[in-house]
Amino acid sequence: MTSTAGRQIVVTGATGNVGTSVVKALAEDPGIGSITGLARRTPDWTPPKTRWAAADIGAGRTQLADLFAGADAVVHLAWAFQPTRDPARTWRTNVLGGIRVFEAVAAAGVPVLVHASSVGAYAPGPKDRQVDESWPTHGWPDAAYCREKAYLERTLDIFERDHPEIRVVRMRPAFLFKRESASEQRRIFGGRLLPGPLARPELLHFLPDVPGLRVQALHTDDAAEAYRLAVTTEVRGAFNLAADPPLDAGVLAERFGARPVRMPRTAARSAIAAAWGLHLLPASPHLFDAVLRLPLMDCTRAHEELGWRPSRTSTEVLDEFLEGMREGAGAATEPMRGRKVG
Repeated sequence: MTSTAGRQIVVTGATGNVGTSVVKALAEDPGIGSITGLARRTPDWTPPKTRWAAADIGAGRTQLADLFAGADAVVHLAWAFQPTRDPARTWRTNVLGGIRVFEAVAAAGVPVLVHASSVGAYAPGPKDRQVDESWPTHGWPDAAYCREKAYLERTLDIFERDHPEIRVVRMRPAFLFKRESASEQRRIFGGRLLPGPLARPELLHFLPDVPGLRVQALHTDDAAEAYRLAVTTEVRGAFNLAADPPLDAGVLAERFGARPVRMPRTAARSAIAAAWGLHLLPASPHLFDAVLRLPLMDCTRAHEELGWRPSRTSTEVLDEFLEGMREGAGAATEPMRGRKVG
């Protein structure tokens, strides 16, 4: 039952890129009474209406159902991107931990579950048109991130069948960026030694134009607004989330005043595989393979049923993120700590 003081919401993974924005969006909603943020390491950051609880969904020791008791909704965001060289470890956190969250939601009688899926859950699709939420969610099997997102989609299919009384929403956002996420995402995808000051458009005289490298992006705060609407609006099912325009070498070259140079997929992948093999790059070549195959998403359903539209274009998001890279931007949580390199 909803508290007379407002809805009580639990957010897993509340201190990361998406979690910090979701907590902030919920805290600003007058209809939300309290937020419980779960994280492996609780922060000093104290947003309004929010209390913290230490929880590691991958360890299996935390009694999640006790933490969920009395909640009106659980927003499940917790996710481990690394280590890419140990997929069994990310499976324990992302898949087995996710299943523990779902089971605890049912055990605690929480009426709403909002789950962070991803464009990465989709099977390979077109780059010249957009697909809606009915596109198959089989993922790209060679990339751990996509396998795990797709597996949880199948798990939720069964969960919804067995628990029709629970309103389940699956958010499938594009790549999410904000200024404060720059240091975290540099560590996850580019490596700790990647110099942030090099993220300057004026230094990019040439841009590699790899066939298939056309993706969508979204500001994390815009995604967070969609999560807030999913909590407070009586909707079910999946929602694509992305901003326009799609990003490719042509769009970026025009914005940065650079010249796109055609590069074969094999050459680009070989370079990434070599850097990954030498432990110079934390992002695996398998994830690069997946990115080349991700479909472009149609967000009509989110516009019409959630009343959601992004407030920033994808190019504005990229500008903000690059500024954060140059400045070593971060936030007051352990995953989001800032660090300037170079």
